[in-house]
Amino acid sequence: MSRPAWLKPWMPLALALLALAVLLSAGDGPPTDAQGKLQGTWLRETREQGVTARHLLVLEPGGLFHETVRVVDGRGVATLFTHAGTWLYDGTNLKRRYTLVNGAPPSRLNGPPFATFEIAFASRNEFDGVDHIHGNRIAYRRVAPETELQQ
Repeated sequence: MSRPAWLKPWMPLALALLALAVLLSAGDGPPTDAQGKLQGTWLRETREQGVTARHLLVLEPGGLFHETVRVVDGRGVATLFTHAGTWLYDGTNLKRRYTLVNGAPPSRLNGPPFATFEIAFASRNEFDGVDHIHGNRIAYRRVAPETELQQ
């Protein structure tokens, strides 16, 4: 079968690569409506066996997150942990990939840690979630952007 004179041999490949580039860049655009619901600063507080933990999670519009965790043990000794990475919300699951764990890159032996929670909004300012793999349950509430955890 002959091809039209204007169709060069490399054109189908170029068009395929262009289509692939467009599809791959779709994730770099503005956040989806679902993702927009989660952007902001969230607080989670837990108490278990005399240990109190406060998690301050900041989900940035560009898909980055920062998490500060203040843990107070039964003796009243406080320890502060800082984590960072990327996040995605697909309308059902909040997915986080940690690129820093306690301020340092995660061990390459274990690979980058991930956290995935199926979440449901109790209101615009509260959501609950469950990690179906580990059975962990979470509950966050929205707080002011300037909220900080103190040592």
